[in-house]
Amino acid sequence: MSIDVAGPLLPLVPLIVGLIGLVLPPGDGGRARRRLAAGLGVAGAAVACLLAFRLVLDPAQPSTDPFSDPWDTGFPLADFGYLEVRFSTLVDAAAAYVAVAVTVVALFVQIYSIAYLHDDRRYAPYAAQISLFTGAMLLVVTSSDLILMLFGWEVMGACSYLLIGHDRRLPEAPAAAVKAFLVTRVGDVGFLLGIAVLIADADSTYLGDVLTHDYSAVTLTAALLLILAGVAGKSAQFPLHTWLPDAMAGPTPISALIHAATMVAAGVYVVFRLYPLYRQSPAALATLAVMAAITILIGALSAMAQDDLKRVLAWSTVSQIGYMTGALAVGSPAAALFHLLTHAAFKALLFLAAGAVIHAVGTNLMSRMGGLRTHMPVTFWSFVIGLGALASVPPLSGFWSKENVLTAAAHATEGGETAPAWAAWVVWLAALLSVGITAWYATRLLLRTFFGVSRAYGPDGPDWEIGFGDGGYRAPAVPHDPPALMRWPLILLAIPAALLGLAAFAPGFRTALELEDPHLGVTVALPMLLLAAGAGTAWWLWRAAPGADPALVLGRAEPFLAAGFRLDEVQNRFVVRPVKALARVVTAFDTNDVDAVVMATGTGTRSAGELLKQAHRRPLPAAAVAVCAAALVLGAVAWWGAVA
Repeated sequence: MSIDVAGPLLPLVPLIVGLIGLVLPPGDGGRARRRLAAGLGVAGAAVACLLAFRLVLDPAQPSTDPFSDPWDTGFPLADFGYLEVRFSTLVDAAAAYVAVAVTVVALFVQIYSIAYLHDDRRYAPYAAQISLFTGAMLLVVTSSDLILMLFGWEVMGACSYLLIGHDRRLPEAPAAAVKAFLVTRVGDVGFLLGIAVLIADADSTYLGDVLTHDYSAVTLTAALLLILAGVAGKSAQFPLHTWLPDAMAGPTPISALIHAATMVAAGVYVVFRLYPLYRQSPAALATLAVMAAITILIGALSAMAQDDLKRVLAWSTVSQIGYMTGALAVGSPAAALFHLLTHAAFKALLFLAAGAVIHAVGTNLMSRMGGLRTHMPVTFWSFVIGLGALASVPPLSGFWSKENVLTAAAHATEGGETAPAWAAWVVWLAALLSVGITAWYATRLLLRTFFGVSRAYGPDGPDWEIGFGDGGYRAPAVPHDPPALMRWPLILLAIPAALLGLAAFAPGFRTALELEDPHLGVTVALPMLLLAAGAGTAWWLWRAAPGADPALVLGRAEPFLAAGFRLDEVQNRFVVRPVKALARVVTAFDTNDVDAVVMATGTGTRSAGELLKQAHRRPLPAAAVAVCAAALVLGAVAWWGAVA
């Protein structure tokens, strides 16, 4: 298959499959519909995955000149005067690698979900929504038209709302879905305005024209800052990151999809794609650097105090996305993209492995786990590899990608980049400190979940005999590794989570992403010391007080960190409450004043109609006199006007 065909088909296949899945007939009690939905979901993701690998393996695929007239393969969708929106794809090496990450994770999530949601009555629309979610992300990745990219961006927001709120049995799921939708929508307003400014000034929606257009400094900075608002929302960056931990109310496979390959990666990828413009705006990059540094530390520190297994991983995602935006801020889009790829592998592995644990013990809380290592060896080793990559343990994948980010930030502190040197210092220090913190909470998670004695006992015996996971299953009497459809995705994802970082040594991969050669000198020594200190401290605290939570050492800071620095309360007090109060005022004005005027107009019109109706019913002589009198009055008025 030629690249001209594979590129457009890549987003279209999952989108079409998703639309078909939404209209499947009920069948025999839903069983046939479920089987068909599962087959469609897996087949659509598998075809998209093959197309993505086809694009990666194409030896003729350009990487240094990605804008070599991709419009030849597109076709017009709409014409707005001088603006023409076209369906056209831009699949350079970077887009192809990201597409592989998206489709591989989506395929494993579809397979995993068959077993994880085996008794879910709403599985068919769930599988279809995953396909739509995947297609929308691929549209963002491959589109060379900003309007089409915006369309994929918005479809992702709608799908995330549906998928996060999928399990209607959980009271927190609808609230989490609404929160995710509204918080990201705040950023999307800025994103839409920023895209509109770029398009209006360039007189084109085509990405190549936008990137080569000569914008004024003020226009460019304003547009890029507006786009960063959308990035902060979708990629869960400060201050619009608060939706992501609450999104854990969704099914665990959806958490893997959102955190690893879609949604949160979309904002990073958009900045990567628009980076030629960001290189021209020191103010935008400095803003991105501050946002990234704060996000890195907030995410890492909040993860230290969580008891919910999935919320630890959620806060770690916030922090790791901060590494990517930090790499962009210091002038290394290649390092950002490399960390995006490795993060997709190890974070998908961690969330699916977390789903296996929840499926086995019937709770998300680490305080109710422990001693699972011997019962769940495959899941345990999946966690070891995933957490090792997260904590940047060499030679796992996260070590090489995070090393690229730290090295880029260290070099940027010397000056010479678009972003000011102080911004690079902020990113480097935050990223460096977070290495030790990440190692601490990763070690704590592993120890609390898999080592020691089981803490899953209540007054009535082992809770895993009565508990329920977020997939809605009754946990088995004895925890064990998940069934094959859930186990094989863990085994296969463990391979890239462990080895993908070694691609940094492959000349073709380095050239395609324009990566620098791996550095193993002095710049690595300090992160390794912090890694050892963080992991060692958590281990020492665990050994000093067996069975106690190492987070107790945080003291009074623990509830503050567990609440994510109480930023939800800040937003509720200074944003949510004022907006609700304003809404009540507007509603009262609309009801008491606007509606009253409208009703009075209707009442007056009805009364006037009644009067005219009564006049119309008067006897003919009286009516004739009235008409003549009115004619005389009108004639007199006309005469007076003419004379005056």
